[in-house]
Amino acid sequence: MSAALSLRAEAPWRVLNSFGEALHSASRWASPRNLEELTTLLARAREEHLPISLRGSGRSYGDASLNEGGISLDLRAMNRMLDWNPVEGIATVEPGLTIEGLWRRTLEDGYWPAVVPGTMFPTLGGCAAMNIHGKNNFAVGPFGEHILDLDLLTADGNLLRCSRTDNPEIFHSVIGGAGLLGVMTRLRIKLKKVESGLLRVEPIVSHNFDEMVDTFEERLPRSDYLVGWIDCMAEGEGLGRGAIHQANYLHAEEDTVGPASLHIERQVLPSTILGVPRGQLWRIMRLFFSNDLGMRFLNFGKFQSGRLTRKGSTYLQAHVAFAFLLDYVPGWWRAYGPKGLAQIQVFVPAEAVRTVIPDILRLCQERDYPSYLGVFKRHRRDEFLLSHAVDGYSLALDFAIHDRERLDALAREITARVLDAGGRFYLAKDALLQAGELARAYGDRIPRFLALKSRLDPAGLWTSDLARRLALTA
Repeated sequence: MSAALSLRAEAPWRVLNSFGEALHSASRWASPRNLEELTTLLARAREEHLPISLRGSGRSYGDASLNEGGISLDLRAMNRMLDWNPVEGIATVEPGLTIEGLWRRTLEDGYWPAVVPGTMFPTLGGCAAMNIHGKNNFAVGPFGEHILDLDLLTADGNLLRCSRTDNPEIFHSVIGGAGLLGVMTRLRIKLKKVESGLLRVEPIVSHNFDEMVDTFEERLPRSDYLVGWIDCMAEGEGLGRGAIHQANYLHAEEDTVGPASLHIERQVLPSTILGVPRGQLWRIMRLFFSNDLGMRFLNFGKFQSGRLTRKGSTYLQAHVAFAFLLDYVPGWWRAYGPKGLAQIQVFVPAEAVRTVIPDILRLCQERDYPSYLGVFKRHRRDEFLLSHAVDGYSLALDFAIHDRERLDALAREITARVLDAGGRFYLAKDALLQAGELARAYGDRIPRFLALKSRLDPAGLWTSDLARRLALTA
């Protein structure tokens, strides 16, 4: 559509989904290609009193990019690499460039994004808006710690330069602010220098949850990445059992492939897995992922296969293969069934984790609604206003949506335990939290955020289904 036309008259309606397809929302849609078109669209939305949500690749499990009845600005067309400095490892980008677009441009120069999620397809604007974290949060913090500065287009059409010295309050609030303070039109990001395109990976089996925590704590000082898989269906003495993967950067002298390991063609995911085309694997996975019995079988098999691995053995794996596990099977979320999946990621202080996480695992089993996948990570505190991180651990739980009413009730019980422990939640993955629960988790941070939003956006132009659900509207 032409940006000069009325949005109410010309912007097409689209039904947009959350990642995992559990949520749907009908809104008008527009896709600006540059700052000029974006500014014009913003002016039209102000004139027509159309609330705006921002959307990148739509990789949030929740409703952060959905905007029932309003307009969704799809920023994927603003995807240029504006500048790349291979000497300093600094990239200047538009918000629609993806993680994949970034590493493909920088890896052959010896640079990898310092923080990546489990998929390469989110936009960098989305990564900043949700302040994503990776398997190395304990060592390098979240995505925002590696943003040097950014330009923010505010509701009144002004463009603000924001950094740790220029508009620092806004800088620390818009990163992790869920797109509710304005549009980041330019980001300058510092990348990690790497000597090889490979990582050395060591798998470690944990027979119960205490053993998993002990292993994490022992290995933190000598790991670049640590991530745990938990069999959420194991009970009794095996509660919280699973496997940990430790990964470390490879030095140039350890890389027998040499500089060629940094070449893009060495970072391609396989086209088939066990002889099955990747695009069709979700259909086979649905036989297991859509029911408790199938997942018990898979989890048991995965744990037992891990026990067969020789202790201390390692293998080499490309950055892409280790980092982006979610991209091995396109459409994998469809394996959870037609109602999709919801994810709950809880963040628990270190001193409470050995009590709270096992309690949550038992609770899910007692309510006969076990999580099909549990991912465990270590975190550290950071400087951002709506940070989800604590000095402790997170557990991400995947739930197939069989019964939304029962899942909502379970979420209330899980949330209560996390709140009692002083924990927090992750807005990028949340679809079940309630406004009062968010307010309790974040304390005076919510009033501070809302005061800043009222100052930058007095008419409440920036919004979303998430903002309305969690009372993050001015």
